[in-house]
Amino acid sequence: MNSRALLRSSVSRRLLRPVADLIDQRIERQVRSALKRTTGAAGGGDTERLTREVDRLRHRLLSFELLVGPHGRRNSRILAGAPLERLYGEVAALADDRDAAERNVAAAYRLLVALESLGVGRIAGGTMNICGKLATVPLLDPPNDDILEIGTLYGMFSAGLLRMMERDGRSPHLTIVDPFAGIQLQPGTGEAADPTGAPVDEHAVRTNLALAGAAGTAARIRRGYSEDPETRAAVSDRRYGVIVVDGDHSAGGVAQDLQWAEEIAAPGAVVVLDDYGDAQWPGIKEALDGHLKGETRFTYLGKAAHSAYLRAS
Repeated sequence: MNSRALLRSSVSRRLLRPVADLIDQRIERQVRSALKRTTGAAGGGDTERLTREVDRLRHRLLSFELLVGPHGRRNSRILAGAPLERLYGEVAALADDRDAAERNVAAAYRLLVALESLGVGRIAGGTMNICGKLATVPLLDPPNDDILEIGTLYGMFSAGLLRMMERDGRSPHLTIVDPFAGIQLQPGTGEAADPTGAPVDEHAVRTNLALAGAAGTAARIRRGYSEDPETRAAVSDRRYGVIVVDGDHSAGGVAQDLQWAEEIAAPGAVVVLDDYGDAQWPGIKEALDGHLKGETRFTYLGKAAHSAYLRAS
């Protein structure tokens, strides 16, 4: 789809209309002012008026930037046409339904902004990555409503996934495994405080899960590392219809989580491997590619915005 067609799509119009209206109004006024200057119909006061209009536009955009910009969350939530169109295509290829892909991506974006506005902390990852996961999982029709998330940070993504599943008529039951170390832990990275200033702990996760209503408050949380035998035993009491692997990003850590997922995935389960193909985390692709070469229940379905999707036999 070319840029003109993208701007005419119903989803893009709904997402961009308020900003587009504001910009259109300012451009129209500036053009009128420029025409007056060209014909000699206006004097020096016109330049002052134009300056005031530009200042007002900047003030309006400042409010928009504070809502969806990178301030306090590391990643900007401002949309760009080309990545959005690419995500539509990737989700549509996975779900085999273009209309549903656009509908779910739009809903996921609104939910992302709402959760980060109301919640504690942030959702880790880029905007397209998050919207892709939230949009795609329900469209892949998991075989049951039990969800396991390995690695949750602030629990905000889980809250969003619960709401997206409920929008699809499901009754999700969530289990989270995370060490709650006070910071986001990853091999090879420094132990720095989160840019939001909020501690990474179970209290923050519970606060954010409450935003998802009854399903969020009923979530089961197990503190510990996913490779610990005690942690695994505590939550391996069921077969999960959705497993989100987003914990240790090293090749060894991902390999262990995938092997565990083989054991606890329900037949037909959807397994999401986050940050697959992201150059910052080469171990994830290394681990999955190696896993799929061996004996496995998983079939690779495809990827969307640096997340790989698998189906369990």
